[in-house]
Amino acid sequence: MEIRSDIEIAQACEKKKITEIAAAAGIDEKYIEQYGNYKAKIDYAFLKDHADKKDGKLILVTAITPTPAGEGKTTTSVGLTDGLRRIGKNAIVALREPSLGPVFGIKGGAAGGGHAQVVPMEDINLHFTGDFHAIGAANNLLAAMLDNHIQQGNALGIDVKQITWKRALDMNDRQLRNIVDGLGGRMQGVPREDGFDITVASEVMAVLCLSSDIMDLKARLSRIIVAYTYDGKPVTAHDLKAEGAMTALLKDALKPNLVQTLEGTPALIHGGPFANIAHGCNSVTATRMALKIGDYVVTEAGFAADLGAEKFLDIKCRMADLHPSAVVMVATVRALKYHGGVAKADLNKENLAALEKGLPNLLQHVGNMKNVFGLPCVVAINSFPTDTAAELALVEEKCRELGVKVALSEVWAKGGEGGIALAEEVVRLCEEKNEFRQSYPLDLTIGEKLEQICKKIYHADGVQLTPNAKKQAAQLEELGFGELPICMAKTQYSFSDDPALLGAPKGFTVTVRNLKVSAGAGFIVALTGDIMTMPGLPKVPAAEKIDVDENGVISGLF
Repeated sequence: MEIRSDIEIAQACEKKKITEIAAAAGIDEKYIEQYGNYKAKIDYAFLKDHADKKDGKLILVTAITPTPAGEGKTTTSVGLTDGLRRIGKNAIVALREPSLGPVFGIKGGAAGGGHAQVVPMEDINLHFTGDFHAIGAANNLLAAMLDNHIQQGNALGIDVKQITWKRALDMNDRQLRNIVDGLGGRMQGVPREDGFDITVASEVMAVLCLSSDIMDLKARLSRIIVAYTYDGKPVTAHDLKAEGAMTALLKDALKPNLVQTLEGTPALIHGGPFANIAHGCNSVTATRMALKIGDYVVTEAGFAADLGAEKFLDIKCRMADLHPSAVVMVATVRALKYHGGVAKADLNKENLAALEKGLPNLLQHVGNMKNVFGLPCVVAINSFPTDTAAELALVEEKCRELGVKVALSEVWAKGGEGGIALAEEVVRLCEEKNEFRQSYPLDLTIGEKLEQICKKIYHADGVQLTPNAKKQAAQLEELGFGELPICMAKTQYSFSDDPALLGAPKGFTVTVRNLKVSAGAGFIVALTGDIMTMPGLPKVPAAEKIDVDENGVISGLF
């Protein structure tokens, strides 16, 4: 049997007009702003006009610690939603937008895979509706106004050695991590050290994704801290009179994007912060909108549950007053064997000993969802043809000991039909009462909140702050930011801050080397290990394989 690539499967799909998708979802035409035949934005007025409508059930899809073998979180999210529709449920999926960095780099896109994809996948994985370009423009407008203020006399007394705002670009470009700009003479700007973040790491991205409406967006933008004065006072976007123009650039980007799955299920795709350097969830606006549209809303959070899920539950749900009904934990037998020490080349061979050694990674993530956050959970095993009956039975047995069921997910090969078993278990879990709670209260000190996350979620012995981070924590508390939640910037490849520690490591401490406030987003970012906010391209970037023919048909995009 011929195995088709993701893009070939997507291009063979007969898509419905986006007006049909909207009508089937109960979205009146007056809220729809079309971007061609198969994409549309939904005006945020939809939320105001449907404020009294009862919310649907919210289902979070998360995963074990990622490996080169892949886990298939977005694929599972899409297939589960299609599966829910197959059993007669009114379901919708709410996902993040892909960043061009991974698309042209190594990780790939974020439109799902196989027969569980959102389409048009080429558009979604490339420019889509221009949201990321708007976010980058707003970020860089603020940077330009900051440097212009300094050039024009620096009335605010900004210390150029204490500028915290970087420029942004939605591309993996290590060359721009650290630069010197403003060269060329007195009229060309003030020379200083500078740098770029990837757009998904910009605070503007976080602000857009956490804003409840356009006025909240403007208020949050105004609070962004870009620098400090010579006497240590923060300088904000409001001080530079930048928030109005930034909001003008972002007014359309704030509107969620409507597309469809291969099976014609409505999908909202909006916002895209990375979960290893930002909070890793799609927008509050899209999630709230989805809850008014569907009886069951499936959403995903980036990377593993110690990153995306923790931030979804501790930051997004707290800020937006969201109450999830169930959690789906995605795993593969292959990835668990990798955590058990098997080389990637040998993952297709049955190895029960390695699987048992790798299973603690899955069980620790599941335990966190159940015991720390109080949420019911199901394990979705993303099926591969090389999985053996004995391996699947071992996973099921170990999960049963935690009181968690296992569902085989075959959505990559079968689409919604392969997600029916998972969908039925999710519906059952949604009827259970849960005791959802956050992993820490906000009234703790910054150090105490860091300790709670590291001990409860990562299962570390504790947290260690460098002298610089201790000084920053004291300064942030003195400035009144002590009661904000924490957004950990940490490697996605381990529970610890060391990417080489696989499985469920014990006997380690987490080192926080830098703390900065994202006052607009409303959280404190804690940087650990060697985490970077501007990734680089790999030795052989995916961009080398992407091409387009004379008819404009794209190939090589996964």
